[in-house]
Amino acid sequence: MNNPYIPGQKLANINTPDDLRKLFQDKDLKDICAELRQYIVDVVSEKGGHFGASLGVVELTVALHYVFQTPYDQLVWDVGHQAYGHKILTGRRDLFYTNRKYKGISGFPKRSESEFDTFGVGHSSTSISAAVGMAVASKLKKEKDRHVVAVIGDGAMTAGLAFEGLNHGGITDSNILVVLNDNCMSIDPNVGALKEYLTDITTSHTYNKVKDDVWQLLGKVSKFGPNAQAVAHKISEALKGSLIKESNLFESLKWRYFGPIDGHDVDHLVRVMRDLRDIPGPKILHCVTKKGKGYEPAEKGSPTTWHAPGIFNKDTGEIVKVVPKAPQPPLYQDVFGHTIIELAEKNDKIVGVTPAMPSGSSLKFMMEAMPHRAFDVGIAEQHAVTFSAGMATQGLIPYCNIYSSFMQRAFDQVLHDVALQKLNVVFCLDRGGLVGADGPTHHGAYDIAYMRCIPHMVVSSPMNESELRNLMYSAQANPQGAYTIRYPRGNGVLIDWKTPMEEIKVGTGRRLVNGGDIAFLTLGPIGNYTTKAVQLLSEQGVDAAHYDMRFAKPLDEVMLHEVFGKFKYVITVEDGCIQGGMGSAVLEFMADHGYQCKVKRLGIPDAYIEHGTQDELYKECGFDTAAMVNEALEMLGQAVQTQTA
Repeated sequence: MNNPYIPGQKLANINTPDDLRKLFQDKDLKDICAELRQYIVDVVSEKGGHFGASLGVVELTVALHYVFQTPYDQLVWDVGHQAYGHKILTGRRDLFYTNRKYKGISGFPKRSESEFDTFGVGHSSTSISAAVGMAVASKLKKEKDRHVVAVIGDGAMTAGLAFEGLNHGGITDSNILVVLNDNCMSIDPNVGALKEYLTDITTSHTYNKVKDDVWQLLGKVSKFGPNAQAVAHKISEALKGSLIKESNLFESLKWRYFGPIDGHDVDHLVRVMRDLRDIPGPKILHCVTKKGKGYEPAEKGSPTTWHAPGIFNKDTGEIVKVVPKAPQPPLYQDVFGHTIIELAEKNDKIVGVTPAMPSGSSLKFMMEAMPHRAFDVGIAEQHAVTFSAGMATQGLIPYCNIYSSFMQRAFDQVLHDVALQKLNVVFCLDRGGLVGADGPTHHGAYDIAYMRCIPHMVVSSPMNESELRNLMYSAQANPQGAYTIRYPRGNGVLIDWKTPMEEIKVGTGRRLVNGGDIAFLTLGPIGNYTTKAVQLLSEQGVDAAHYDMRFAKPLDEVMLHEVFGKFKYVITVEDGCIQGGMGSAVLEFMADHGYQCKVKRLGIPDAYIEHGTQDELYKECGFDTAAMVNEALEMLGQAVQTQTA
């Protein structure tokens, strides 16, 4: 592939961090940072992707690769969308324009992609635990010269796993450095007591005074030659007492804390990191940064907007908005956001909960309209679920909105804290199915299967936005206990907001098209692709029926008796994993009731699916419209179409 983007003069000579260290000196680093930042702006403005987070860590990225001997020294990135600069400096500069594109490089660090990507990330808050594991392994292997560095930020410190890693790491006496990239943001502004604590540290006169003393003393370390490490250890121990006087959270967990310092001063960062490299044991460097740093429109604009702005004019900062020729359906997440307000206005028991995604889930609308009844709990999915369960014990009806892929992190809480106790919590799983460019860490592939196996759990998926409204209404009109509604990213069909919401009885599907030759059973919005397939089959003389299941659990057994009593050939279609999904539930029903039919299941195969557009991935997985047509023709013994419009 030919790279259409021209890097700056210095950046053009950096193919690996080894080039950065051998070809350049300290005086060159500011120029390299400027060129790296401009290269990110040039590519992302035209190709799209995450933006503000990577601009905010340009200086950190350059300093880390300049000071540490990566990849021998292990560098672990948290919240992978801040690692664009890292990818560019580690051999992927000329492939960066393929970032997040089908068959291109991943938008997140990925072990199979590069030896510099030491740990795959996508979900947040994993870096410290992974780095502690790596550091302990190095200690066991007696690799005394090997350093492990974790870069955590963008709200990742609000998650429990980060504190679990800190708690253990503090007693391991392993050689590990945690760089806390403190920008007060995840995708939306950080929330919670930790945010306030870090703000207190950055404004504390005492800490700033101690900080200055630390760097002055550490600046003398290099003069001690072979004994530098021992001297550094004595200095840090001596300073430890003065730092603890202000009751530092990190010091109390037995991590040596340094900072806060300016995360955009690359010269200072390099000096500090060189000094910290010579101090043994667990250390934390607190760096204050700004999302979108160095690109004025992003600095002055909303960090949420510039998190992933799409295509924009790099000269003016104007975000390119495609004006559709016809009215566009609303986004599923916006339908959720507006509908929960409608319901809450009529039912004062309803509350909304999200783990750090108020904009992405559109709970932001309720947070603006009813701030006392909508809660952003930070990147803490487990807490979000048990917090919801606690409210449910008191008679409230929490709508707990979590991205499907992130809900996996709270499976135990769903199982034990909600379903086992038969509590009425409505789980609204956004981004269900194949989500596109974010790839395997974000695909909502498993929710149908892992929710379906839980006792007392309702599992539903609307075929369109109107059905989403009806399911949300149904979940509170006649409380059913644990109730899952999963829906995709994006939009589907136009809806009439004035149409009254209707209650859908749990476990009832609907026949959309009558037929006699073959039956399609679909769950969720993938049914809209099936509608097109049924139309194409009709044009070829195939009389295909289409049933919208609506519920993977409980199944509409009356409808299934109709299907298996009438059809010899059945195709199930779902935007979820085949193993354990809706198709598996249908096969279980067929076996339990002794039906003898030929069933073909279409869905996500037993594999991790890479990134690309939804249509590209549906085709790859074999359940796009053309695949449905060909499967039906093959089952019926007719000629398979090589091309279907």
